[in-house]
Amino acid sequence: MTSVMTSGAPTLENPDPKTLAAEVLQALKYRVGKGTRVATQYDWLTASIKVVRDRIVDHWMQATQEAYAQQEKRVYYLSLEFLIGRLMRDAFSNLGLMDNMREALRSLGVDLDLMAALEPDAALGNGGLGRLAACFMESMATVDIPAHGYGIRYANGMFRQEIHDGWQVELPETWLDHGNPWEFERRERSFEVGFGGSVESVTSKDGRLERHVWKPTEHVLAVAYDTPVVGWRANRVNTLRLWSGMPIDPILLDRFNAGDHIGALAESNKADALSRVLYPADSHKAGQELRLRQEYFFSTASLQDIIQRHLSQYGDLQSLPDKAAIHLNDTHPAIAVPELMRLLMDVHGMDFDEAWSITRRTFGYTNHTLLPEALESWPVPLFERLLPRHMQIVYAINAEVLLEARATDQFSNEQIGRISLIQENGDRRVRMGNLAFVGSHSINGVSALHTELMKETVFADLHKLYPDRINNKTNGITPRRWLIQCNPGLTTLAREAIGDRFLDDIDAIKGLDAFAEDAAFRDKFAAVKRANKARLANLVADRLGIKLDPSALFDIQIKRIHEYKRQLLNILEAVALYDQIRSHPERDWMPRVKFFGGKAAPSYHNAKLIIKLANDVAKVINRDPAVRGLLKVVFLPNYNVSLAEVMMPAADLSEQISTAGMEASGTGNMKFALNGALTIGTLDGANVEIKECVGDDNIFIFGLTTQEVAERRNNGYDPRAVIEASPELSQALAAVSSGVFSPDDPERYRDLINGLYQSDWFMVAADFDAYAATQRDVDAVWRNSPDWYARAIRNVARVGWFSSDRTIRQYAKEIWNVPV
Repeated sequence: MTSVMTSGAPTLENPDPKTLAAEVLQALKYRVGKGTRVATQYDWLTASIKVVRDRIVDHWMQATQEAYAQQEKRVYYLSLEFLIGRLMRDAFSNLGLMDNMREALRSLGVDLDLMAALEPDAALGNGGLGRLAACFMESMATVDIPAHGYGIRYANGMFRQEIHDGWQVELPETWLDHGNPWEFERRERSFEVGFGGSVESVTSKDGRLERHVWKPTEHVLAVAYDTPVVGWRANRVNTLRLWSGMPIDPILLDRFNAGDHIGALAESNKADALSRVLYPADSHKAGQELRLRQEYFFSTASLQDIIQRHLSQYGDLQSLPDKAAIHLNDTHPAIAVPELMRLLMDVHGMDFDEAWSITRRTFGYTNHTLLPEALESWPVPLFERLLPRHMQIVYAINAEVLLEARATDQFSNEQIGRISLIQENGDRRVRMGNLAFVGSHSINGVSALHTELMKETVFADLHKLYPDRINNKTNGITPRRWLIQCNPGLTTLAREAIGDRFLDDIDAIKGLDAFAEDAAFRDKFAAVKRANKARLANLVADRLGIKLDPSALFDIQIKRIHEYKRQLLNILEAVALYDQIRSHPERDWMPRVKFFGGKAAPSYHNAKLIIKLANDVAKVINRDPAVRGLLKVVFLPNYNVSLAEVMMPAADLSEQISTAGMEASGTGNMKFALNGALTIGTLDGANVEIKECVGDDNIFIFGLTTQEVAERRNNGYDPRAVIEASPELSQALAAVSSGVFSPDDPERYRDLINGLYQSDWFMVAADFDAYAATQRDVDAVWRNSPDWYARAIRNVARVGWFSSDRTIRQYAKEIWNVPV
């Protein structure tokens, strides 16, 4: 299969296979230190990456030099996650080297696809937040915006998920075991990070306060590791800079020589913990403290790096907002607001007003959630102990904001309390969402619905105080990764039908709309989908030993496991369908495979229980001969980017069934639609805009609206009455609760099910009948194959707008003030 970029005549930029083969052999010998007879597949992988990385470096250095020479404004994107997945195909494709490198390796007896499968997914994220950051980095390079991404180089990621007897088991990721051939260690870009200690005031001879001096008692180093991020057609190469924690002194030699060999490494272990694990469990105080330490660690290192670069080029910090746009990807880096204030005031001598003006004009903030628990807050005693100077600055900012609000005479005491950066009711806590809001000139939501709900709910009072700050930037995905690379069959079919323009401008994919009623094209489209499903079926057979029929409807829900995402609703519908198939074998049931995938936070009991339920239900249904293969349930462990790249092209039906008003946007919905899946979903997040783009007939919408959910919660909703009025749901809940799917522990799911009867906060029972009825509508359309594939083609053709290139251009123009 040919790549999407034509080869043309061999040049230094576009070498022929013979040249590439020679370079791979050179790299194998001199950079890996192996000969061809003893080289492992990992050695070939490393050598191939090094060859391509050398070419990337040329583009990288050129882009950096141009940014300095032209004094371009830079974007700095701070994110606790960057879910970049594997990089080899991304780089090969964006440089236009895929075909020639494949041929070069073939001449050396190496299969590129088998070799590429050995590259580990970089364990730098978990969910949509991190994948969005990765798409944004690639799009910023593609649309030629000079940018740096800043995050943490997690050695062991969040965790590697295994399923033991149906239960999630968390094991450390080991993605760095063979090293990372993409990265460059930058020891010279190391910055000291402090914690704890005290704050001293420095006064002039006449007693006037001049500045504050923070004297931390703990010190660690943040060491930079750089990974180049290649844009499409190598338009620009940007930098992803990740920080690794290291001790000032690797060992306390006096303690070691005194016989305390373990204690001598205590400081080293404390520094190492900062970049060891993403999202350490925060169900205990030690985990909460480590999270706050991590967030400050990467925020201060990034800001020190930004300031150092800016001063080296411009010599002053007054111009910082004109030459740097610092963007906070959710609340995790919100500590950067008081940290920039500290650096400007305490290190660079500015007064509060000047520092506050520069800070607000420099920062932008993207909110990703309306869930109160996800809008981070920290206990004041913890915050003050770890970051005493920052606590002082937070109080000073709070006074500034509250006095401004009080001066308007438009806010009650209750509203003032909600605006405050300090939560006073109960345990006093620092509200990081409010801090990010007041410290930024722009606050954006990630879908039209989410943005309006921000104004009405979590930030209603702050929006009233600063009515011009909230704006919408609907999320997007990079079509290079999520169409061109992961679905080459569909890409080739589209090129044959409408030409190559969509490769550079994804909006041109709308040309496929004209082929929805073309029977010959539909047949080719169906054949591509069938091949993708066969690939997924083979993966399931290899990993789980479950045999699947690719002609069945592949119904897929893959995302972080959370009650608001309602995997439980999907599982209960599977149980009800199972009961119906057994009770009515005479009906014309359509074969279906329900796929699940996703990780639950280690301390999230109900989410982990839902994973166990999915596996228990799968075990019973898949083994029951009465089902006659008409329904199967599959939970694929360790969901990550590489698994998504197989599952999304294979999906017929995309499950986007969150409780209305609780999903900020979603990006999986966009990826599935671009790969020809129809969506079943609620009017939540970006589903609303997808519906507007693809048309009502090409999406399956069900369930309560955001307003209806709020009305039920506020007006005495009785879930028990709803359940008792639904025979299918009642029977399914009774089966789960009584132990039909857990004979080894009949009580296992009783509390989970009782929660639906007692409160049903996530409206599982309220939406069940509508969901089940809509699934039967899905069956009816699936039965009519030409109609199904016509709708699927329209989905592909009409979702080009959901490109991260479009999103980034909007950020650049409307938030960052960067030319594109």
